[in-house]
Amino acid sequence: MNPRLSDRIDRLVARVRTLGGVVATAALQREGVSADTLTAAVTHGALLRLRRRWVAVPDADPFLIAAARAGVTLACSTAAVRHGLWVLATGEVHVAAPPHAGRISVAAGTRVHRCRPLVPRHPENLVDGVVNVLGVVSRCLPDEQALAIWNSALNKKLVTLDEMRRYPLTSRGLELAARATPLADSGLETFLIVRLAWLGVRLSPQMWILGHRVDLLIGEKLVVQADGGHHVGAQREADIRHDALLALNGYHVIRVSYHQLVDD
Repeated sequence: MNPRLSDRIDRLVARVRTLGGVVATAALQREGVSADTLTAAVTHGALLRLRRRWVAVPDADPFLIAAARAGVTLACSTAAVRHGLWVLATGEVHVAAPPHAGRISVAAGTRVHRCRPLVPRHPENLVDGVVNVLGVVSRCLPDEQALAIWNSALNKKLVTLDEMRRYPLTSRGLELAARATPLADSGLETFLIVRLAWLGVRLSPQMWILGHRVDLLIGEKLVVQADGGHHVGAQREADIRHDALLALNGYHVIRVSYHQLVDD
């Protein structure tokens, strides 16, 4: 291969990786990549051509490759994972397609959402934005799971409630906006608050007590800690020390695991 062509292909592949591994060819051409270089990269196996409009590195995210091939956008909880939001694993893949699109060819176990997005989807984006994720989640997922994703987006400051309320939310979306809080640090804490609301006592998430935050304070002295997978090693030692300090100061501590909250 011509050394100059080889260098152009190497730089192109590096750029595609920087942009997420699957990129619309139009976006690359706007950056000055020639059609000849794109064709050469595909011919030599450095890139895969997905339909006519997309290219990908061979080891790109298979979900993005499948979305580009099917002409859909990763949506709902599947997109939420890619934004770093807390999602209860279900194994189901969610994608979005235009409301009036024809038949969509997707793998078994994939749910296709055709509702109108809150924000127009750019044709070169394969992952729905956070606003649209929350909009679709409010239509699709069970109450606890939907609220957990809303809370996670607020906690990570990816969106605000004031912003969400400016969009044409469904009645269920408005109801989630009324209950959502940026204070819940994980979905487990959201589940706790939802399931204990019937008690009719004050539930205070993420309270700072004796030098550390606690997941949930019920009333004045009952602390509930939801332990995810990171509560091991040094983290576990710190938890034990803080539990002892809480007990010595009149608090009662209950710890529950991910399995207990999700499966039991």
